[in-house]
Amino acid sequence: MALPPAFLDDLRSRTPLPGLVGRKVKLNRNGRQWKGCCPFHNEKTPSFYVYDDHFHCFGCGAHGDAITFLMRAEGASFPEAVERLASEAGLEVPKPSREARAREQRARDLHGVLAAAEAAFRARLHRPEGRPALDYLRRRGLTDETIARFGLGWVGEGRGALAAELKAEGIEPPQLVEAGLMKARDGGSGGLSDFFFNRVMFPIRDRRGRTISFGGRILGDGQPKYVNGPETALFQKRRGLYGLDLAREAAFRGAPVVVVEGYMDVIAMHQGGFGGAVAPLGTALTTEQLGALWQISPEPVLCFDGDAAGARAAARAAEIALPLLTPERTLRLATLPPGEDPDTLLAKGGPGAVRAVLDGARHLSAALYDLLAEGRPAVTPEQRAALRARLEAAARAIGDKALSSEYRRALLDRFFEAGRKKNFRVAVKPQRVMVEDATIRADRARILFAILLRHPGIIAEVEESLAGLDLPDGHCATLRSALLDVLARGDVLDSELLLDQLASSGAGEATAWALSVPGLAKEARPEAQPAEALGAWWHFFAFLRGEAELAEDCTRAYQDLVATYDPAAERRLKHLTEARLALRGGEIGLVSGAEA
Repeated sequence: MALPPAFLDDLRSRTPLPGLVGRKVKLNRNGRQWKGCCPFHNEKTPSFYVYDDHFHCFGCGAHGDAITFLMRAEGASFPEAVERLASEAGLEVPKPSREARAREQRARDLHGVLAAAEAAFRARLHRPEGRPALDYLRRRGLTDETIARFGLGWVGEGRGALAAELKAEGIEPPQLVEAGLMKARDGGSGGLSDFFFNRVMFPIRDRRGRTISFGGRILGDGQPKYVNGPETALFQKRRGLYGLDLAREAAFRGAPVVVVEGYMDVIAMHQGGFGGAVAPLGTALTTEQLGALWQISPEPVLCFDGDAAGARAAARAAEIALPLLTPERTLRLATLPPGEDPDTLLAKGGPGAVRAVLDGARHLSAALYDLLAEGRPAVTPEQRAALRARLEAAARAIGDKALSSEYRRALLDRFFEAGRKKNFRVAVKPQRVMVEDATIRADRARILFAILLRHPGIIAEVEESLAGLDLPDGHCATLRSALLDVLARGDVLDSELLLDQLASSGAGEATAWALSVPGLAKEARPEAQPAEALGAWWHFFAFLRGEAELAEDCTRAYQDLVATYDPAAERRLKHLTEARLALRGGEIGLVSGAEA
């Protein structure tokens, strides 16, 4: 049965191949792919590899996609395999019709039309009329091998020359219109004109290497510099990526997948040894293009210019990507030196300069904070509150709940760390230097966490202070991470449920340490009132924080209160002030009503 290519591509993208194959084959993670024993021939040493969008056996040569796997593994027919996968993916299989069959036939015809046009353009590049274009490409540093590999060509003055040349092959002007190579004349005067003229031609290919449209670059200073073919039955800009067919092969061999800006950047990158380079087709990166990237790499690198436009493009890409992230699909962001693009950087510094840029690519979780904070001061309480709101909104945009929680924690860690480094100076000199050994500090931290474990309702009240506190390593770090995760998920737990959850998440040993009886403050007992527990928490926080840092905290809390008049800010200022005064007066001991 004839089915639309777009439907089949959508079906494949919605079918996680490792999960499908894993029902029949025991798979183990092997780098960016999965590996197991081939189900199609007897073997003892695994040589069967599964990628996001295809499988390949290096023993028997079996190769294919999700549909092929069902047909081979279960003897299903093509329609049966499609029906089953569509049902699991929540898609409805288009019903075959006379019109659908006609569209399929036209699509096959259009591939032939575009292939003939590509051959004509390539031939013209090497004729006298194409010599300026060939010289231009060679001046840009392209070798004849690269020019041939990418199928570059030339179209001259137009005026029906392409139609006349292809007529000998039985191709008529209406077919050229449908393929995006001709259009109705401007002004409604009737007749047809060539869509491209006086341009270097770049064939745009689908993932299977078939030409589906063209891009054209004008020589000289004319505008627009680059033009893509119009939308057709084969070509939709939002779905395509320039160089995708070649990048798939390179990614299969382990090359990083790198998204750059334009045609010449892609070509220069491939010639320089970076065969995983692709580019959007004159538009910002789309969700469909991200899906295509993740089918060939779990962590493609987006490579942007080091200017304001590049920063905006990176922020836009991050915004589109966040709802689509999963633990298996993410991004890295690389930034080029100001004024450089991959093409010029290769020309000046060679592959080593580009490799240094790619090696410095940051994971999206690390780059996102800077993208959201870039160019926006975060000095006043209002500005800090606005930044925090942006950070939390970005984390909430991630559909995967566990990953959203991790992003929220990472972003707020950066936020609190940046706040601690702000220059909130106050004219208060510590009255005395308090020297404490590591044992005393660890005991205070233990009681701090014991209070939270017995009274989890106060965690939200002290979140920022807890996140920014300098704590001993080991159990303290484990407990802080686990408690902030609970808060990020929005779980409302009593003490017993919280302890059960921490034990199941691997924090049981740290929990037992915090609740060990010797030296445990009375405020950490279950029968203590929440207000008592909160007050005690701030007192122990004060000893761990230190007087100079508490002075900065009080100043910041006062500014927050003046800016927002938020009751939470008022409570925070009250507790910090009381803790600071108690610390200065030496009123707090290590243990308050401790159990023996």
